[in-house]
Amino acid sequence: MQKKDFISTLNQALEHELAGVVRYTHYSFMVFGTNRIPIIEWLRAQAQESLMHAAEVGEMITTYEGKPSLQVGRLLESEKTSIKDILEESLEYEKQALNMYTELYRVNEGKDIILEEFSRKMMYAEEMHVAEVQKMLRT
Repeated sequence: MQKKDFISTLNQALEHELAGVVRYTHYSFMVFGTNRIPIIEWLRAQAQESLMHAAEVGEMITTYEGKPSLQVGRLLESEKTSIKDILEESLEYEKQALNMYTELYRVNEGKDIILEEFSRKMMYAEEMHVAEVQKMLRT
């Protein structure tokens, strides 16, 4: 993979993570009902983790002499406010992140140990997020 290609992929991941900050923060405003407090705490923790991931990705971009994007990834214009809908949208978001880091790993496997290990770490985190949201969606 050319340097400019993996910097582009990292910038896509950065934009996706920044969208996660906005998405999860917004979701936390939209939760109502008896379980509101633990759910908004979980959503806000997810926003903080997306911010932490964005910082890690940005640092990786500058390690490879790239310029971190100032863009934010695609945001939903969803009017859905049920907890189930929010979790289903979150699950899709987490799967997209997992796919990005999996692709980054795939193209760097055996070529660049730093990017390989970074993407493995991020894949693990996203796999855990997917699993957690899937558990929350079980009835």
